[in-house]
Amino acid sequence: MSLNGLFSPSAWQVVLIILALTHVTIVSVTVYLHRHSAHRALDLHPALAHFFRFWLWLSTATNTKEWTSIHRKHHAFCETEKDPHSPVIFGISKVLREGAELYQAEARNQETLDRFGAGTPDDWIERNLYSRFPNLGIAFMGAINLICFGPIGITIWAVQMMWIPVFAAGVINGIGHFWGYRNFECRDASRNIVPWGILIGGEELHNNHHTYPNSAKLSVRRFEFDMGWAWIRLFEKLHLAKVNKVPPRPVFAEDKNSIDMDTLRALMQNRFQVMARYRREVIVPVFQEEKARASEATRAFFRRAGALLHREDTLINESGREKLGRLMSESETLAAIYQFRLRLQDIWSRTSQNSQEMVDALRAWCAEAEASGIRSLEEFSAKLKAYTVAPNAA
Repeated sequence: MSLNGLFSPSAWQVVLIILALTHVTIVSVTVYLHRHSAHRALDLHPALAHFFRFWLWLSTATNTKEWTSIHRKHHAFCETEKDPHSPVIFGISKVLREGAELYQAEARNQETLDRFGAGTPDDWIERNLYSRFPNLGIAFMGAINLICFGPIGITIWAVQMMWIPVFAAGVINGIGHFWGYRNFECRDASRNIVPWGILIGGEELHNNHHTYPNSAKLSVRRFEFDMGWAWIRLFEKLHLAKVNKVPPRPVFAEDKNSIDMDTLRALMQNRFQVMARYRREVIVPVFQEEKARASEATRAFFRRAGALLHREDTLINESGREKLGRLMSESETLAAIYQFRLRLQDIWSRTSQNSQEMVDALRAWCAEAEASGIRSLEEFSAKLKAYTVAPNAA
């Protein structure tokens, strides 16, 4: 063996080695820890699941029960004081810089592990090796890198050790709840960082995930790409994985023009897509028309406040509510479409009502929308009637 290790890699080969090794780690996190263990969105073949568990022990010293418990708690208490790593609570700077420390602090909370750790591995090798000697794995990885690649192997090892703390604990938990775009107005601050989930295996599509947390697929729009889903599809073909759930897809019946129980069920199943369509097909065109009619000074205010018309109500702060109030005082039409939006959302929130009462409320909403004199709202209401339940879901 030379001083440069068994393989003596060139500089470009070192870069490729780092990308390959860290990608295996990312796939282990997003497919095994996140989608399989924490959310049960898919089932993995025991051999593949154990490979991922072994690799995470080598490359990150991550414990399955700890990671799963902390992530489940994050979803249960998202953006509240009990959220282990919310930038809304702790601040974006702290989560970016100290995300790993926040994770480690919560991992020492036995109550979290007991409450949220159900269904995680508790076999002999977990108790006697992975959990008992968590740092032994990363020591082995350092030795393997040194033997294979020589002194540069320590640099490769250092990058491996930093990858998850930086990108998962920092970027996803921080930026993923602070910057980016939102396809859906779910009840937390999650955002899609970019539409191409490659570097972090699809976890970049964080708003999609928080909207459909039990989905094995994180991409929902045609231009979005989820690398983790590509791996899952490959594992499916190799009979190493079974997908349990993906985001619902709306089904339309062209000849359907009335509200019935099927309409209600379909709208409730697809409520996030329905409200995303409401934003695109009602709020955006009406807002553009009203902005064009406004004076120059009012138009500048419209540009600053327009997003509040479709923002999740619980995420609007006091300053935002003042702007929203002024926005609606400037335009009766904007006030109308905002109130129609809130009323539509309220219909499928009425869990205390029986189904027929909810159908009646939906019919009343559509009748008022079609009598509103707002063309975009009238057209949207007509389209709602075409929603139906997929035959195999009936």
